[in-house]
Amino acid sequence: MFKLAMSTYRRRLGALGACLVVAGVSPLAASAQAQEYPAKPVRVIVGYSAGGAVDAVARTVGQAMQGSLGQPFVVENKPGAGTNIAVRAVIDAQADGYTLLMAANALAANMALYQPMPFDAEKDLVPVSLVGRVPVVIAANASAPFGTIKELIAAARAKPGSISFASPGNGSTPHMAVEFFKRAAGISLLHIPYRGGSPALTDVIGGQLPLVAVNALEVQPHVKSGRLKVLAVLSTSRSSVFPDVPTIAESGFPGFEASVWYGLVAPAATPKPVVAKLHAEVQKALQTKEVRDRMAAVGGEVLPGSADMFAALIRSERQRYEKLVREANIKPD
Repeated sequence: MFKLAMSTYRRRLGALGACLVVAGVSPLAASAQAQEYPAKPVRVIVGYSAGGAVDAVARTVGQAMQGSLGQPFVVENKPGAGTNIAVRAVIDAQADGYTLLMAANALAANMALYQPMPFDAEKDLVPVSLVGRVPVVIAANASAPFGTIKELIAAARAKPGSISFASPGNGSTPHMAVEFFKRAAGISLLHIPYRGGSPALTDVIGGQLPLVAVNALEVQPHVKSGRLKVLAVLSTSRSSVFPDVPTIAESGFPGFEASVWYGLVAPAATPKPVVAKLHAEVQKALQTKEVRDRMAAVGGEVLPGSADMFAALIRSERQRYEKLVREANIKPD
């Protein structure tokens, strides 16, 4: 009986030792994995068409990280379903750091817009790093009878619901921004959703509608050509591409802000050392002149900071959009 007991004890001790060895090796293995990462090209999925602001930011940051890490960062455009197709592709991808998403505000907004909820960003994804932000602008046809936000408010109050504004679509960040602004200003504007910023801009330039809400990058060439005029930049500070245009705060709404933000996220189970390495590389990229100049060229700014800051932003934006969607009864296209 003693021999049997000792034999059993040795087997259990051996099993325990094996568990201890595995437990001891796992952190080292994860660390080694992070040191070797990336050993092949990294996909950066974008839920928008090529040529837009999110695409431009993804390619700019990807180029900088490619130079630093020695592997291609390949941007893959997967537009559709308000970016839900792209988000789902990343959630379902292998959690090894080789599939990332360059996300924007829709990541937070879509959890409120779509029912049933298509994903839970706070559980299904892990924030890697904020990248930057570009302000939303409210612009008007060059011949519109108002040239400032104060004049627009006066016109809207004189004839409630008579002034239309175009946006890239129901639930888009510019649409949401104007909904927030309408409430702050106590005015009524008629929303006309389009499928993208380009057709919305085309109709406002053509005079079919007087107003459009888009990001600064999309409106910039049309302002330069004189076909549109920017009434206000919805950011806390003046835009580098529209230095003469007042911010919404300067127009009488202190504390109001509406920007398109960008950030990298990965599948939730991505190893922490890999996420940490990616975060450090993004921070390094944001310090380069090339990335800063590119962000400034599209009217934005870089946003260095911790992954916890990005997680807090997603959480707060989700709550803000949930309230707006409920109160304004906003439905996706």
